Amino acid sequence: MTLWLVRHAPTRFADLATPERIRNALQSASIEGDPPHLLISGPSGCGKTAAWRLVARQVLGPGWKATHHVLQARDLSGSQNAMKRFEEFLKSGSADGGSLASSSSLDAFDRSLWTADDDDPPPSGSEIDLSDGRIPISRLIIIEDADHLGMKRQAYLRRMMERSGHTSRFILVARSPSRIIDALRSRTRSIRLPSPERDTIEATLRKIVDLEGVQVSDGVFGDVVHISNGDLRKAIFTLDLLVHRGLAEDREAVVRLVNAVTLQTGRHMVEMALRGRVVEWKMENDGRRRKRVSVGAYGELDRMLREHALDGEDIIQQVHMAITSPRLPVPNNLRTDLLEALALTEIGMGNTIDSRIHLEDLLHRFAEIGRNHGLSIA
Repeated sequence: MTLWLVRHAPTRFADLATPERIRNALQSASIEGDPPHLLISGPSGCGKTAAWRLVARQVLGPGWKATHHVLQARDLSGSQNAMKRFEEFLKSGSADGGSLASSSSLDAFDRSLWTADDDDPPPSGSEIDLSDGRIPISRLIIIEDADHLGMKRQAYLRRMMERSGHTSRFILVARSPSRIIDALRSRTRSIRLPSPERDTIEATLRKIVDLEGVQVSDGVFGDVVHISNGDLRKAIFTLDLLVHRGLAEDREAVVRLVNAVTLQTGRHMVEMALRGRVVEWKMENDGRRRKRVSVGAYGELDRMLREHALDGEDIIQQVHMAITSPRLPVPNNLRTDLLEALALTEIGMGNTIDSRIHLEDLLHRFAEIGRNHGLSIA
């Protein structure tokens, strides 16, 4: 079963759920005679991946899937031999000892070998005109989550970009472009995608539902848009899940989903930590046995990580929303202390692949803040 995210991915720049000026900027950069390196940034679910895939299809032509290379920088963060793996990626595919960016792909020089089909049309409406005899771009190197590369790997990447061939280009994709060094940003054209508006997300969902020919209760669209909080990818995936589980006409199911993955769980975890209830246990019957179950803030963290399959960044986002929500009745100075602790945790998580250690430390920091403000005597 193909996910809606794949089946209904944009195939034209005009299909992107982003302002017209952004769509025009992406199209312009893709059809230039000498296209630039790109830095595509924006919050989660705004369409960064869809954008670079359209750019790759337009720049490289029908054979783009064979002539682009993708590295997920987040997989390197905190792992062993990360620098070596990064160097091997940038040097792979070069038989003469050079780099991936300095070698050309022969697939691109005879584009007649590839024919476009209706499922993969040129995103701008037509292929790039090469009748002037210019050499086309033959290779794209895409670094996903480039803001997780770290200073050392970014410096190495800068050197690779300086030695890149005339037929190779880089696309850096990031949530936080401020974490990209100036030397890289100065060598790229920056295009920032904003979070889609709520009306845009709902219109996209309704269009997909019409194409799928399924029934969805009218109120469910608004509920899913609320859950997604500006994340179009999450909205499409959530509605896809509800439809395939037969819950798309059950608003109570959506309410349960809201309780599971939005503010309620994160707010409850923060409140327990502030009261010093970080590590608590109770005994429960499990068939013929009794087992000890975590019920404090640790217990809520376990549920978010395991039952709801949220990753560390998702939990950071949920906690941030809980802290800034008016539903958390705390004075502003206490809220400021919580946000400072959260910021330190997010910075620490950027240097490791094990987010749980940092999240547990965050709960203990919250408990200390609670004691300092007289909310807990534990």
